[in-house]
Amino acid sequence: MSFGAADPAGATGVQADLAAFSALSCTGLAVTTALLIGDSAHVEDMQDIDPDWVADQARVILEDMTMAAFKVGAITNLEQVAAVAEILSDYPDAPLILDPFSSRLPQPSDDDAEELMTAIRQLLVPQATLLMLSQVELGRMAETWRESGDGGEGEDMLQSDVEHLLALGCEFVLVTGTSSSGGALANTLYGADGVISHDAWQHLAGPFIGAGNTLSAALTAFMARGADVPEAVAAAQEYTVGALAHAQRYGMGKFVPNRFFHLQSPEDMQ
Repeated sequence: MSFGAADPAGATGVQADLAAFSALSCTGLAVTTALLIGDSAHVEDMQDIDPDWVADQARVILEDMTMAAFKVGAITNLEQVAAVAEILSDYPDAPLILDPFSSRLPQPSDDDAEELMTAIRQLLVPQATLLMLSQVELGRMAETWRESGDGGEGEDMLQSDVEHLLALGCEFVLVTGTSSSGGALANTLYGADGVISHDAWQHLAGPFIGAGNTLSAALTAFMARGADVPEAVAAAQEYTVGALAHAQRYGMGKFVPNRFFHLQSPEDMQ
């Protein structure tokens, strides 16, 4: 089950999640948190879904079906965070992949953004099997708990911030966009014992929309199929790189990952 925004371009949000789930042999179910107006270049506007409607969408499905895993994507306000957290608390045995930040959504004011990040940290992070966020997003979230004058910088600060999130109850943290040798970017997986994996990937030109969404959806699918977190991270990264390598530009905006690339023949992708 995926909680997230409905993107008419199909590049991010629940439509993109359902595509990745299907491509990876999982049945996906969607709970919509917001309606976007946008294309493959940018989002013009967003309409929040009432928190009660968010909760009702999930509850009705959950009374009918058993979930193998949950993904929480974009949540747009404090009331939605509380509603989703309450629902997920009833299903502690199912893996939860938390990927709550999206650069595609209109950005709230600084005060609203801080309140939203604080609520996510307090209510959803403790329930997460894996929290996925970029190094920039991690820094912004950390500002909600750091005291003025907190020391440390670079890798030391990143490690300290991750340890804070793990101490809240989150089992694993995947930080994307970390530095690697030669100036390349990498994804770093942290657990209770520190760094579990640090994977650098070949840079692809892009520009892309929905790369992170593809990664977190693939993580959810592989964990729903029984993979443990390190296995799921490795497989999801490989799948995402393939989806980006075969991405297509459908309009005048950015390239959209081809989530079905591994099911198509070379002739289909021409």
